Amino acid sequence: MTPAMPLTLPETGPADAVTPRANVLNLVGISKSFGDNQVLRDVSLKVAQGETVCLLGPSGCGKSTLLRCINWLEVPDAGSVHVSGQRMGVRDNTRIRMSDADLAKIRAKIGMVFQHFALWPHLSVIDNVMEAPLHVLKRDRATVRAEAIELLDRVGLADKHDQFPSRLSGGQKQRVGIARALAMKPDVLLFDEPTSALDPMLVGEVLSVMRSLANEGATMVIVTHEMEFARQVADRIVFMDGGQVVETAPPQKFFGSPESLRARQFLARFHGHGGAAIPAS
Repeated sequence: MTPAMPLTLPETGPADAVTPRANVLNLVGISKSFGDNQVLRDVSLKVAQGETVCLLGPSGCGKSTLLRCINWLEVPDAGSVHVSGQRMGVRDNTRIRMSDADLAKIRAKIGMVFQHFALWPHLSVIDNVMEAPLHVLKRDRATVRAEAIELLDRVGLADKHDQFPSRLSGGQKQRVGIARALAMKPDVLLFDEPTSALDPMLVGEVLSVMRSLANEGATMVIVTHEMEFARQVADRIVFMDGGQVVETAPPQKFFGSPESLRARQFLARFHGHGGAAIPAS
């Protein structure tokens, strides 16, 4: 991988400036059901500018659905999502009405990196990175291309810019996905288990890029099963179970002395945490 370049964080003007450590993301009472299965139950969460939050919990507890609700890929049944002060969702039991254009403007502030890459197979690497800035933000092609080259260099793939996704390894595809998300200059980045579909030998190259982003001040919400990565990188751990937030703590506190029984049982299943699962009383 080529040496990392400094991350270019989103620019803000006087009208929409975000004060240091202000809440970039605010979830209020998010609930979501699929038929009779209630996946999220009144979830509220605030994420400050520059904060890295890792969502942990057993499979099926609602973590990925929560990310999809943040990005409006799933529409919550109740609650609201606030991104840099702009709101989507329900207010006073009535869905907030907004045009497709207004919704797109808010969603453009949210970058998402998917578990299974979601690259356009018919587009080259650089065209995948350029697609949204050109067609969603309507930016100048020459500027977008120059920035795309910089981002690909940032994730160690500048020499692959003219390749197609089918020629890349899983780790390379995921790094393209990260560059593509950064190309929109989002206020917050969402990562949905970005390493779970990778060969174990390729996990490190993706986590290295994410670690650099955290160190350089990106605002991130990460769903992951990489416990050691979460311990090292997160400013805060949010543990979910049964569609609810069970516990929130700094990583040292969560991994060292979790408060809830469910968190202790969850952590005991991972090698190296120490101790056996605590039986339910």
